[in-house]
Order: sequence, then structure tokens, then C-alpha cells
Amino acid sequence: MLTIRLARPEEIDTLMALFESGKRIMRRSGNLKQWTGNYPPIEQIEREIAAGYTHVCIDEQGRMVGTFAFIPGIDPTYLKIYGGAWVDDTRPYAVIHRLASTEESHGVADAVFSWCYRQVPNLRADTHRDNHILQHILLKHGFRYCGIIYLANGDERLAYQKC
Repeated sequence: MLTIRLARPEEIDTLMALFESGKRIMRRSGNLKQWTGNYPPIEQIEREIAAGYTHVCIDEQGRMVGTFAFIPGIDPTYLKIYGGAWVDDTRPYAVIHRLASTEESHGVADAVFSWCYRQVPNLRADTHRDNHILQHILLKHGFRYCGIIYLANGDERLAYQKC
């Protein structure tokens, strides 16, 4: 059983290592274009820790095995959706971003999605077209594909919602 709690500023190095692990998982699955370079920048993660958005998953042995951002409220990149529509575009929602885990951990996505849904039962997430692993996991957990959104930098993402 995994425990979820807020990340702490002093855990930044472990968080960045989790993102590197996530990148390795993506690359092995053929997703070569998502989370490139220094993404996510350490400054962004520090801001999200300070804002109370970054969470960690702790296993039974007390090891940090996963991380994600849980951000309630309107996400500006979700205001316009193309080639589809949100399942529910009226109730408040929360967004899940930057889900990452160690390469050997299991059940992180299950724990994250269950925890997030208990907090706000209207969730949105997006992912790169090449991230077939996350697309499968989202559908498995009851998310529905809704269409295409564009990030602030113009990059396309597949958008999902569970409510």
C-alpha cells in the first residue's frame, strides 16, 4: 500500500531523480519527444512544492517511489479543446501533471488516480501522443479521451477526463 503526502523542499533531488526515471521509462517505450532536455525545470518543481501542488508516493519501506502534481482549478491550456469536448465542462476540476515513478515500482498510477479522485471527483490529464503507456493507464482508470489541447508553447497533447 502506498501513502501519498505533500512533497517537501528538501526532497527536490529525489523528485528530480524520479523524473529522470520517468524519462527512461518513456524512452524505452518509444516516447522520445516528451520530457526532453531539462524538463521539468527544477525551478518549476520548487514553485509547485511551495504552492502545495507536488505530492509524493511512499511505499511500505518508507521509500519515495512516485511523484505527481495535483492542481485544482482552471488550467489555461484546457480552456480550448479541439476535435472533441470535455465530458463535464461545468463543475470544478483538478489536473494531474508530471506523474513519474521509479522503474521498479508498481501500483503508483493506481494509488495516484484513486487518491486524486477522492479529493476532486472531476479530473483532467493530458499526455503526449507517443506516451502509449499513460494513455493506456488513463483509459484503464476510467478516463475518457476528449480531444486535443495545446500547451502554452504550442505543443499538442491528448486530453482526458474522468468525472
